[in-house]
Amino acid sequence: MQWVSSLSRQSNLSGAISECLLEINGKMGEGSAPDLFIVFSSAIHTENLDQVPQLLKFRYPDAQIIGCSGSGIIGGGVEIEGKPAISLLAAHLPDVQAALFYISPDQLPSPDASPDEWVDLVGVEPAQGPNFLLLADPFSTAIDEIVAGLDYAYPKSPKVGGMASGAFQPGGHRVLIQTRVERDGLVGIAFTGDIVMDTVVAQGCRPIGKPMKITSSEKNVLLELDGENPIEALQKIYETLSAEDRMLLQRSLFIGIAMDHLNENLDAGDFLIRNIVGADTEKGLLAVGAMIQEGQIVQFHVRDAQSSAQELKERLLDYKKLVSGPNPEGALLFSCTGRGQNLYGRPNHDSEIFHSLFGAVPVSGFFCSGEIGPISGTTYLHAYTSSFAFIRPLTRTG
Repeated sequence: MQWVSSLSRQSNLSGAISECLLEINGKMGEGSAPDLFIVFSSAIHTENLDQVPQLLKFRYPDAQIIGCSGSGIIGGGVEIEGKPAISLLAAHLPDVQAALFYISPDQLPSPDASPDEWVDLVGVEPAQGPNFLLLADPFSTAIDEIVAGLDYAYPKSPKVGGMASGAFQPGGHRVLIQTRVERDGLVGIAFTGDIVMDTVVAQGCRPIGKPMKITSSEKNVLLELDGENPIEALQKIYETLSAEDRMLLQRSLFIGIAMDHLNENLDAGDFLIRNIVGADTEKGLLAVGAMIQEGQIVQFHVRDAQSSAQELKERLLDYKKLVSGPNPEGALLFSCTGRGQNLYGRPNHDSEIFHSLFGAVPVSGFFCSGEIGPISGTTYLHAYTSSFAFIRPLTRTG
């Protein structure tokens, strides 16, 4: 198995592809032609993106192709935001099968569909233990329903990816699969064989206060936390905070929902972070961006550049300790458009932390309008997140 990440900043698409392929050919070596290209392309190339499969197939007719458009592109060790860029992640995958699939908006199974309907869409049996990469158009794709359906059909399979970005109206994004370039829907890969895809999700927040139990709720509205109204509970937390954290609470407040309410030793990675979407100060109620229920454990969180950077480093270090031995062969990074220079004030932040811990492991990806990754074994669409896929051979020990 070999992965190579390349990136070109050329505004001419043909020249950009040629530059990327030149680097790939130099690093891939003889006898290791790419079996797969994962393509991420900035908005300037969108209208001509149908040329990409032609250019790649001309050089490598047997290679599979998948990809999408994004507002910022990651590859070759750098992050390019708001400027021309195209990234190719090339893979030589002996003893690995990569089943590509496309789900159009009108192919979505019903909510009560059996797992077999999802298996028919993907074309891979759950017993094969697939690892999923998902790329989708946000305007046309019911991504929450898709990841829930895939979790239902493939409960043990990791799923990671991102929503295309950079366009502000339907039809403005592109997803690629083989020689097709679509304006809607989802493209995916189900990897099977001698491959493992480990996932790391850094949600960019840190907790404040203490975990509390929902003692009363209605749909997505918090009515009581530990027997008192949520506004009063939040006010008590506010009074314990530093001046800096009080400012963060007022402008960057989130809520974390514990995925395992029986876990008594919760840390930041055990919470699904969701927005607070409304407040009624007179009644003391809070509305959150998720359906909630009594008995769940929640904790308020805040977000800033420092805590986001620290949490990312901690999640990556946790992974590095968990999977001992050689570094992964390759990686994918799906980062929110709200991160990058918008959050940190400088480019390449997440990539630099990645490379400081994993050296020259090739990584590609893009800045997404929603990031896909698991929390406690269930797959979600996230925001303000960096979602990683680390790729390594299954047969590697340690």
